[in-house]
Amino acid sequence: MSKAIGMVECQTIATGMQAADMMLKTAEVEIIESQPVCPGKYIILISGDLSAVKASVDAATTAFAQKVIGSFVLGNPHESVFPAIYGASEVIDAKALGVMETFNSAAAIVAADAAAKTSLVSLVELRLARGMCGKSYLLLTGDVAAVSAAIERAEQVAEADGMMLDSAVIPNPDKKLWSSIL
Repeated sequence: MSKAIGMVECQTIATGMQAADMMLKTAEVEIIESQPVCPGKYIILISGDLSAVKASVDAATTAFAQKVIGSFVLGNPHESVFPAIYGASEVIDAKALGVMETFNSAAAIVAADAAAKTSLVSLVELRLARGMCGKSYLLLTGDVAAVSAAIERAEQVAEADGMMLDSAVIPNPDKKLWSSIL
């Protein structure tokens, strides 16, 4: 995987497609995802060298400032972020469950990265604005103390942009709940 990832989340599909085109023309980046999400928003997730990702995200957020809901550049994303986005995380030992919900996709990814870097937890899933009126959430597992610390850090990150919605730490989830998640 490339050294950096970045995202621009737009209010409209038309602006999102314009922004995606601009991002690709600004620097040598690859699109990981470029698609509409609920409720009619558009996300562009890119990867590449840090300077290229930063230049592309900056170009789109400057050109379309009025219609950008969120954006970020992560120079060294935690290796568990990508499997969590694609629902491909392998959870071997499910313990406590941490859940955090945000108002947008960009905040969820940045918060998940911060959580994974804070303590020894496993990201289970990152659900990005599909079928949830534009909201996103992250799920993670580990020991209760590690999950609590990770969720607390994720909350701080999401609150900094005003995108924090809700969170919970479930110390010992029922096995039926885990089977529905995994």
